[in-house]
Amino acid sequence: MARPVTIFTGQWADLGLEEMCRTAKDMGYDGLEIASWGQIDLQKAAEDPEYVKNLKGTLEKYGLGCWAIGAHLPGQCVGDVWDPRLDGFAPPELAGKPEEIRAWGIQQLKYAAMAAKAMGVKVVTGFMGSPIWKMWYSFPQTTEEMVEAGFKQIKELWTPIFDVFDQCGVKFALEVHPTEIAFDYYSTQKLLEVFEYRETLGINFDPSHLIWQGMDPAMFLYDFASRVYHVHIKDAAVNLNGRNGILGSHITFGDPRRGWNFVSPGHGDVDFDKIIRVLNVKGYEGPLSIEWEDSGMDRIFGGTEACAFTKKINFSPSDIAFDDALKTK
Repeated sequence: MARPVTIFTGQWADLGLEEMCRTAKDMGYDGLEIASWGQIDLQKAAEDPEYVKNLKGTLEKYGLGCWAIGAHLPGQCVGDVWDPRLDGFAPPELAGKPEEIRAWGIQQLKYAAMAAKAMGVKVVTGFMGSPIWKMWYSFPQTTEEMVEAGFKQIKELWTPIFDVFDQCGVKFALEVHPTEIAFDYYSTQKLLEVFEYRETLGINFDPSHLIWQGMDPAMFLYDFASRVYHVHIKDAAVNLNGRNGILGSHITFGDPRRGWNFVSPGHGDVDFDKIIRVLNVKGYEGPLSIEWEDSGMDRIFGGTEACAFTKKINFSPSDIAFDDALKTK
């Protein structure tokens, strides 16, 4: 089972497509998960065949594939409650205009589906935002009605978007993640139920966001495997020393005082062996896409090492039982 090993370009958005392709090839990757704020303009890809031809031609020049497009930032703008941080995700002329930012995000996600179709890509990864994330700690008291209203709003906002995805034959894979409407096991279960298990909506499985919350990512993966449309290889290291906690104290990522940090794959607490074994059992054949984040490591060194690490653990299931040779004829 030769799953392609790709790199998510969201953390490499400062590079143009040509340089990103050259860098990824040099680091050993098979392809890119292209970020919408980096090397692809979603509207152009949705509307301009010549632009798409150039994108595909550049990928082909370096022998790279593309199995997913990332639309995390515009997706966040769809479902979130506005604060000034969202201004950085949308065009600068929309700064301070919540409804215009949301409308932009909705249109961008529709373009994402059309761009994916034009590129021959079947999955768009991303975020959905959440009107109720700020209520995760129930003080002031959060009522069940408030939670239900939040999920209802997400369904209302995203249903027209998913209609376009269906027209394009493309699926959306939500990265289950704090600040999203689905951020852990039971909120994911609830989201799928609210959308009545609509096939359009699935999961971009990223274990790094689960491990520091105290979950077993492999258990999450096993239970939701039928809805996992894309997989991120990303790691986090938990470092609870009696002074710090998992909420992070508003300390910047990478600071060793934090209770946990994202680290290069293989340097943290995620058990990738268990994850690969679950993927094998469940028959996942899509890409293993490295989302590389490690503030304590040079990114070229880290990206290269992460690719080699992922290829090393990317083993196929056995086609025979190990004790078959013990049987007598």
